[in-house]
Amino acid sequence: MSAGKLRRRRRGPLRAGWSVEVEAWTRVMHHYARRSTWLPLELQRRAIHVMVPPPGQPDDLELEPTRLGGVPCLWIRPRAADPARTLVYLHGGGYSIGSIHSHQDFITRLAREAGVYAVAVDYRLAPEHPYPAALEDARRVWSALLASGVDPARAVIAGESAGGGLTLSTLVALRDAGEPLPSGAALLSPWLDLTLSGASIDANARYDYLPRDVLEVYVRRFLRDVPADHPLVSPLFAEHHGLPPLLVQAGEAEAIVDDSRRFHERARAAGVEAELTVYDDMIHAFMLLTGMPHADRAVRELTRFIAARTDG
Repeated sequence: MSAGKLRRRRRGPLRAGWSVEVEAWTRVMHHYARRSTWLPLELQRRAIHVMVPPPGQPDDLELEPTRLGGVPCLWIRPRAADPARTLVYLHGGGYSIGSIHSHQDFITRLAREAGVYAVAVDYRLAPEHPYPAALEDARRVWSALLASGVDPARAVIAGESAGGGLTLSTLVALRDAGEPLPSGAALLSPWLDLTLSGASIDANARYDYLPRDVLEVYVRRFLRDVPADHPLVSPLFAEHHGLPPLLVQAGEAEAIVDDSRRFHERARAAGVEAELTVYDDMIHAFMLLTGMPHADRAVRELTRFIAARTDG
């Protein structure tokens, strides 16, 4: 019997809703993440590709590397999708790791199930390119898509973790500039508060894989001299009026679930049509993790939202 199973037999599950398999997987992620920042950044960037399924190129879709507004991107075009519907996806990774390739499998699934064309954005990463590089890249891609004929009324922007924060920052920046907004946006386990003031960071530290000291490393890489409460860095603190309909998903056991809860309250108070689903016992960005309970349900909820908001 494994050491993990022996510990579980003695003390019971770490969370009542966790199976042996889920607890084992979360413990692996928990212990790796707490040591990941000891590695050189280039090794961290390689390691994230090990955590997700390798991307492929099935026969039922077309993959086209391209540049939009000068930003490297990947078009994912399922053959059965409606080309008039568009998903723009901004990957997570603390603004310093992750890529369109590490997230290609997940984005492809969204594109297939929602019946849309998807564009994955390879925005610049910190610390080589701190704020506002990622936001500038997201806005350039959006402008290039509109110039190419993409209808904003049939487009959705989505992202997980830091990509969820970047999604919200992009919406705020577009609104403030008077530029067209997408018909909706999805924030998946979004990181919205780089001041790290959410109580759940410490309350859920024993369950999730994003401890405070690791988050602080990501903050330092991304910000440099920008205040952490800047509304385009921590869009939790932005004005939220005038934003399009939003879907927010989070895990009950994740470190930054309070970012989602607080944002949902503020968005609703500002008159925004915002829906929040917090999935029982789930950790950060669980919807990307194959085999995690509730992941399929979260993806179904997400793809229904994308399909409905791009219906025209």
